[in-house]
Amino acid sequence: MPALPRALAPLQHRSYRLLAASMALSLLGAGLWAVAVVWQVVALDGGPGALSLVTGLTAGGMLASTLFGGVLADRIPQRHLLLAVALVQATAVAVVGTLSLTGALALGQLAAAALCIGVATGLYYPAYSAQLPALVPEGDLLAANGLEGAVRPLLQNAAGPAAAGFLVAAISPGAAMVATAFVSLIAAACVLALPVTPVRRDTTAEGAPRTGMLTDIREGFRYMARTPWLLATLLYASLMVLAFIGPLEVLVPFAIRDAGGGPRQHAYVLAAFGIGGAAGSLLVASLRLPRRYLTVMNLLWGLGCVPMVVFGLTSELWVLIAAGAVIGATFEAGTVIWGTLLQRRVPPALLGRVASLDFFVSLSFMPLSMALAGTVGGAIGLTTTFLLAGLLPPVLAAVAIVAARLPADEIAHPLDAASSEPEQALLGWEDDAGIVPVREGEPWPS
Repeated sequence: MPALPRALAPLQHRSYRLLAASMALSLLGAGLWAVAVVWQVVALDGGPGALSLVTGLTAGGMLASTLFGGVLADRIPQRHLLLAVALVQATAVAVVGTLSLTGALALGQLAAAALCIGVATGLYYPAYSAQLPALVPEGDLLAANGLEGAVRPLLQNAAGPAAAGFLVAAISPGAAMVATAFVSLIAAACVLALPVTPVRRDTTAEGAPRTGMLTDIREGFRYMARTPWLLATLLYASLMVLAFIGPLEVLVPFAIRDAGGGPRQHAYVLAAFGIGGAAGSLLVASLRLPRRYLTVMNLLWGLGCVPMVVFGLTSELWVLIAAGAVIGATFEAGTVIWGTLLQRRVPPALLGRVASLDFFVSLSFMPLSMALAGTVGGAIGLTTTFLLAGLLPPVLAAVAIVAARLPADEIAHPLDAASSEPEQALLGWEDDAGIVPVREGEPWPS
């Protein structure tokens, strides 16, 4: 049997095929739900306030559960968590879908389902991130993360919303919700077929974790605080999200409107962002992990924001579309490296909690960035806001790289199997006297 291309190599493992299928179905379901819930609120005669309540409960549920989701992912088999998430989502959506089809649905019931879905989603990412390296060899992790980065925009941002729009227009929002529940049930079936992998942390003789849940959360924060590459990257990424996401999500439609465009032109830009993200993910998945993985990752994120400036400087649609594609490609390429980095450098016993911290930071700063974008854009103008959104992240990236001494760190901790320089076998901090051996997560010498 001929060898699969590097980007598809993880698919040779049956367990990964099942996990990937469940992940793809979960993304499709998220895309279906995102559109179905909007038109269900409209069908209930709800306005922007009602929609904000429903979507806000989903985001709040994710934010409230994700840190505990990380603890659970490090305590119990991740398969059990993924199965519970799929079943909770299927049940919640099936109930409101059935109520909608029978004309008995009220806004309060829809809001309660949205909260359940948000809580379940907050549990999903840490469990998936911790499960993946238990099923896939280290050498295939980059490709596996690249496949996820490729299918995410295609299913969650394109296929799911398109299918939901068709069902809503042809039948009703309730039909789209029932379809969402059916997709979640198939995802649950895929997870059910996965093997149960052991929890990779210390337990008592009875198999229970040795510490309490709050202690586990504090341990995750302590690991982050004493691990320079992780702390620096998360701080940088949080500030990048604060500067970048709000203008992208909130202000780009107004920039397109001011340039004479409308919803169709906005859709073109969003499609370019998604297609670019898929292409960037597949490109990284087809290559070896860069030797300078920390530097490359942070520069991809930082320099990838620079095309944001064109939204404040030009009204040419093709330029805006090209900018969207470049932003999507670089952002997703960096994210693929980041996911692989976490799965290879974070101790397995802490991976769920660290992944939840990553998710928590993103969730915390995205709403804040969106809330500030309109105010800041109104105060200083769209052009200046887009300039800041495009030019501030690369400066922050450079600061993070230099302040945390990331180039020395990535040389001391090589992840590219092809690297063979003798000093790369040592784990430690590189200073003027050479390599000082240090265990992962311990403080670096000053």
